[in-house]
Amino acid sequence: MGKINGIFRYQKYMSFFRMRFLAGLQYRAAAFAGVITQFAWGFMEILVFRAFYEVNPGAFPMTREALSSYIWLQQALLALFMTWFLENDIFHTITDGGIAYELCRPTDLYVMWFFRSMANRLSKAVLRCLPILIVAAFLPAPYGMRLPASPKAGLWFLITGLLGFLVVVAFCMLVYIATFYTYSPVGIRMVAISMVEFLSGSVVPLPFLPEGFRQLIELLPFASMQNVPFRIYSGDISGMEIYTRAGLQLFWYIALVWLGKRLTAAALKRVVIQGG
Repeated sequence: MGKINGIFRYQKYMSFFRMRFLAGLQYRAAAFAGVITQFAWGFMEILVFRAFYEVNPGAFPMTREALSSYIWLQQALLALFMTWFLENDIFHTITDGGIAYELCRPTDLYVMWFFRSMANRLSKAVLRCLPILIVAAFLPAPYGMRLPASPKAGLWFLITGLLGFLVVVAFCMLVYIATFYTYSPVGIRMVAISMVEFLSGSVVPLPFLPEGFRQLIELLPFASMQNVPFRIYSGDISGMEIYTRAGLQLFWYIALVWLGKRLTAAALKRVVIQGG
């Protein structure tokens, strides 16, 4: 009986996942505009770094080919790893009183929102990633995207990519939950997004940062997002270091989910819904 109840609970959240995923696939025009924007941004980044590499090619910790692969993966999988892909519906549910309806559902609020967030990001990534990856694969070196450094790197890219995606969603859940404790989510969103953009390697890949500062950042959850899978793909992270980074990703995922669940439970004990 316990197993049957567990299956039903799982199916319940998968239904939320499926509905949100299918809803996200409807925005094809927005996805097309996003692909064009990401192509422009990717080319711009590569050309900016090209200027620095031509001045002193041996002064940088990543080859131009590895850097180009990093940038194109970043653009193709933008929806999976960028924290500014937040759901306004969840914020509105908290601030407008719609949380009352959510609390009437026979579900765990944290788990339901977690599945919704995953589906929202995956639907955007499915629509955008393939055109970018295909075009980038046919660009000439060193501007295009190359194959993984090895079959092992390709496999661990998929594993750590999944773990990094889960860490991103778990962190974004903390941003949603923090809205319970504020009058407006705007300030929290701005601070969280600005911090993660830099510390996750979105603005500048982490190997380009000063050594001591980089070593500190790599212990934080932000470095367990896009930084790990993208650098494994290019071969910048290899050997036993792969297992260390994957273990750190798993640790931060569990820690962030644990913290998110505790904060959600505390917030729901004090939530006040005004209106009639």
